[in-house]
Order: sequence, then structure tokens, then C-alpha cells
Amino acid sequence: MQVGDCHAIARNDALLIYIVMETYLNSVKKRFEGYKKLAEDTFAQLSDEGLFWQYNAESNSIAIIVQHMAGNMLSRWTNLLTSDGEKEWRKRDEEFDNTITTRQELLHKWNEGWDCLLNALNSLSEDDLSKTIYIRNEPHTVVDAINRQLAHYPYHVGQIVFIGKMIAGEKWHSLSIAKGQSDEFNKEKFNKQ
Repeated sequence: MQVGDCHAIARNDALLIYIVMETYLNSVKKRFEGYKKLAEDTFAQLSDEGLFWQYNAESNSIAIIVQHMAGNMLSRWTNLLTSDGEKEWRKRDEEFDNTITTRQELLHKWNEGWDCLLNALNSLSEDDLSKTIYIRNEPHTVVDAINRQLAHYPYHVGQIVFIGKMIAGEKWHSLSIAKGQSDEFNKEKFNKQ
């Protein structure tokens, strides 16, 4: 193998890594945005009172879950590459107190957290993904930190949807394939070119 061949292989490898990382970032953004929409579609089906309903004193309302998610997002995604993801200013325990009192406040908190997350993701380059960052002084690659949050937020979105379904009851409009509609849904999908 000649030197020129090695350079060509290295360029091809670098291009492949770039494409994979770009594909990964686009996929992650799409997934986060999908979970954001699921929760927002749940909010839209509920009365203001429903957003603050708690099954019992030990359970969280949708508003409390939103408050926690927003606090986590602001802490994790602010200065993602340059400071620990658990910020000194974060007061995690207070995220589980009933401090949001209106739908408007809830949506403001929700959007503030998501804007921080999406802005951070949009600022990343493919080269950033292998960098080491810290969460509670534990090292993570940026990819691992993203994956950590991609597991955390859907967990809470699932809680939001479940609570929403309990509150809405028979008035609930399915956010995925409606019960008993799998065959019809699949036929529609597979009939497309």
C-alpha cells in the first residue's frame, strides 16, 4: 500500500465517521422532538385542573413532572461542553414542590427547558460528540450524556401520557395506534409508495 492509499483510506474513514455522527445528531433531535410533542398533545387534551391532579400525596402531577424535566434540562444542557451537568444553582428537591400554578407557567417552564436542550443540540458539531463532559462529577462522552437524557425524558413523558389517559378517561384521543386499529394502521402504511 502506498502513502496516497493510506491518505485516501483515512479521508474515507473520516468522512464515514462524520456522516455517522451527523446522522446520529439528526436522529437524536427527531426523537427528542417526538417525545416533546407527545407530552404537548397530552396537555392539549386536559383541562387546567387536570395538569395539577395528583393520584395521591406521594405521586406527581403533570405540572410537577414538567417542573422536574425543565429543571433537569436547564441544568444538563446549559454550557453542556464547559460545566458539570449538575449545576450548583439547581435545586432538584424543589422541582417536586407544587410551585407552578397555571397552564401558562407550565408551558413557559416546559418550553424554557426544551429550548435549552434543542439549542444545545443544534450547537454541537460532530467533533463534539466524542468529548468528555461531566454529570455530578462523573465523566461521560457527549454521546453517552445525550443517550442518558434520551432515556430519562421519555420515562417522564410516559408518566405524563399515562396520567393524561387516567384523567381523560373515555375522552382520551390516542397518541399512537388506537386500540384495535393495528391492522388498519399497517395497511395504510404499507399501501404508501
